[in-house]
Amino acid sequence: MVVRRVTEASAAWLVGGAGLSLPPDWLLAALRGVVFIGALLASLTLAVMSMIYLERRVIALMQSRVGPNRVGPEGLLQPLADVLKLLGKEDIIPAGADRVVFSLAPLVMVVSALLAYAVIPFSEGLVLTDLNIGLVYVLAVGSLSTIGVLMAGWGSNNKFALLGAMRAAAQIVSYEVPLVLSVVGVVLLTGSLSLTRIVEAQTVPFLLLQPLGFLVFLTASLAELNRTPFDLLEAESEIIAGYHTEYSGIRFALFFLAEYLNTLTAAALATTLFLGGWRGPLLPPWLWFILKVYLVFFVIMWLRGTLPRVRIDQMLGLAWKILVPLALLNILLTSAGLSLVQAARPGGLA
Repeated sequence: MVVRRVTEASAAWLVGGAGLSLPPDWLLAALRGVVFIGALLASLTLAVMSMIYLERRVIALMQSRVGPNRVGPEGLLQPLADVLKLLGKEDIIPAGADRVVFSLAPLVMVVSALLAYAVIPFSEGLVLTDLNIGLVYVLAVGSLSTIGVLMAGWGSNNKFALLGAMRAAAQIVSYEVPLVLSVVGVVLLTGSLSLTRIVEAQTVPFLLLQPLGFLVFLTASLAELNRTPFDLLEAESEIIAGYHTEYSGIRFALFFLAEYLNTLTAAALATTLFLGGWRGPLLPPWLWFILKVYLVFFVIMWLRGTLPRVRIDQMLGLAWKILVPLALLNILLTSAGLSLVQAARPGGLA
């Protein structure tokens, strides 16, 4: 409602006061898109800063530490202080680096992370564009971050960065397979690839009907995000900081931003596919969506504070020997269950 009122008022001013002759419908659609994108970017910035703060405080509690508590009340301004510190750092490009590739890598990471939010429904009707292949779109643009990682590793002209990038290629390709297979059960239940239709079909959260699919999805997402226990791309004791070893200042901040945007995307996608999206009693739909997203993010934080880093052979073995068979088993069980339900209806399978 707020977006609609702002865009209608702006369109009336542009047509009447500025004398623009664009068709009102086109003007309203363009303004609505601009306002929505601006509000989305502002919300994502606040969400990332809150996630950074919450993760540092929660991990500190798990490790019997205090966490950030100096900058602002209860350390609330610590993320802002970190941003200002990074902006003040010198932007260094190594002498032997490929300047173009090195400079573009963090931008590719951030842009690929932002593209997914074009189709994620935050509430009923609160989505930038409701694609009928929204799920395929999110999975596709989520894989684009691999390009940024490989660009960073190759362009840095550093053996540790390149090794981290090669690990990323093996890890992301391996876990893309179980990640895609884990959502097939949801598609079978709804008969749609539209994220909005998937949420509307969840009279009960699909977590209750697809516990195995959710487990595979969450595990594969952690590997795709390079989060603990799959953070082999930046294993400090082995390859220093991995593919962003040579980055500093604003470019390093962009990698940091992309990491948390991707984490937020994974939590939002898990909420949409398995937790009922915006659906819930009493509270406003958008608030339900936010609460569920932060619940998934808390699980990710909990796993980071609990599990140790795995070896690369263990990581690849988990993907191909355990997660892929479990995802295929979930598809088989879902198909069998749907066949039984359809056979029990009047008229049977006919």
